[in-house]
Amino acid sequence: MKKYTVKFITKNAIIAAVYFLLSVISFPITFGLVQVRIAELLVLLCFFNSDYILGITIGCFLTNLLSPLGFYDAAFGTLATLLSCVLVSFMKHLLLGSLIPVIINGFVIGAEIFFIDGQGMHYFVIVGFVALGEFIAVTLIGYAVFLLLKKNKHFFELIDARKNTDFKW
Repeated sequence: MKKYTVKFITKNAIIAAVYFLLSVISFPITFGLVQVRIAELLVLLCFFNSDYILGITIGCFLTNLLSPLGFYDAAFGTLATLLSCVLVSFMKHLLLGSLIPVIINGFVIGAEIFFIDGQGMHYFVIVGFVALGEFIAVTLIGYAVFLLLKKNKHFFELIDARKNTDFKW
């Protein structure tokens, strides 16, 4: 069993708060059919250190409590982010890892919207729109941000990176 140190708890509390604040700041685009939830780029932290899974999941849960889809998004949306974080933590290529949340959230959140408020839209159309928003947030913006941060020699030390510090793509 993992030892939950003060450092572990503190960094996850900070990540949860950052996720929540990024979501609130970008609230008009955080929810909806094409949801560009900027906070989702934090999922890529799990590529470097799986310790961040907890903080990102908690931040997502807190954000999803504000969702128009209510309990369903708090449950299934958070589960989708948790699964994305876990899978990203096993990846060896950041670009490919950035596509995992696109696919998972596309199908899971797409299903939520389809069954709760689909307004007669075809399921795969909804999946496409949700995946597009996630692609913008994680693959386009998130991947670019982490490529830029990689150039800072202190970045990996700051995030306590334990793996993949020599990633190429």
